[in-house]
Amino acid sequence: MANTYYISAYCSIQSGQIMLNGEEYFSAEGADFADFAKQAYKHGETDYPKFFKMDGLSKLSFLASDLLLKGRQPDGENNTALLFANASSSLDTDVKYNDSISDKENYFPSPAVFVYTLPNICMGEISIKHKLYTENSFFIFEAFNPEFFANYAAILLDTNKAENVLCGWVEFFKNDYKAFMYLVSKEGATEHTTKNIQTLYLS
Repeated sequence: MANTYYISAYCSIQSGQIMLNGEEYFSAEGADFADFAKQAYKHGETDYPKFFKMDGLSKLSFLASDLLLKGRQPDGENNTALLFANASSSLDTDVKYNDSISDKENYFPSPAVFVYTLPNICMGEISIKHKLYTENSFFIFEAFNPEFFANYAAILLDTNKAENVLCGWVEFFKNDYKAFMYLVSKEGATEHTTKNIQTLYLS
């Protein structure tokens, strides 16, 4: 008999608004992403100066994960796995880096940009901030895939690879962005099923 797991918390970020467990947490509608991210960071009273050096995808992932992980860590090692996905990988940063090296007359490749030309870098920042030492994976799909999240998170929990799994769809390209992130654990109000994941994603 399959084990039953639950969504203990969730959040979404898009169009200048952050929703946490179905309620508005922060809003700066009309602001571009850079300004919105800065305001959201200050609103959350987050202390992580490296945030301001991150690319857009990492900032988006960091803001969502920080809301769900802050204050939830047990003493000692935090056994929470990270399971992320999106459709465009790190294309936003890839384009910026390519632009910096394509013009021979104005050649200015930046190591600071190059660092973020991998989609899984955002998980590294989250792991450092929240002292995560367990599994983390970033997958690329054409569209949001709730069945994948439901199955893969259950495998991680069933095999004791993690005690909790932070699942996230984090899409960022040319100032168009959406993050949907949720925490899976053995306790909670909402059963972790494909249908419930899809419902929360669309809400």
